[in-house]
Amino acid sequence: MSEFYVSLSSIEDVRQFVNAATCCPCEVDVLSGRYVIDAKSIMGLFSLDLSKPVRVEVHGSDSERAEFEKSVAAFEVKAPK
Repeated sequence: MSEFYVSLSSIEDVRQFVNAATCCPCEVDVLSGRYVIDAKSIMGLFSLDLSKPVRVEVHGSDSERAEFEKSVAAFEVKAPK
């Protein structure tokens, strides 16, 4: 499993992120506080507070994780303190 943070500040960002997650063959979760959402669910993502970065967990092989991280690199941010 790998984890990183992303910032999804617009509807287009969310759409592109969900499309990348949908193309990924492994499980991808988005965590915000105590909520865990399937990254392939656009409605689920819109139920989160996206005004601050959210944590992404990718469960899959090293190559699957690397490919997904590469596809969403534009949204990646440093971990909040």
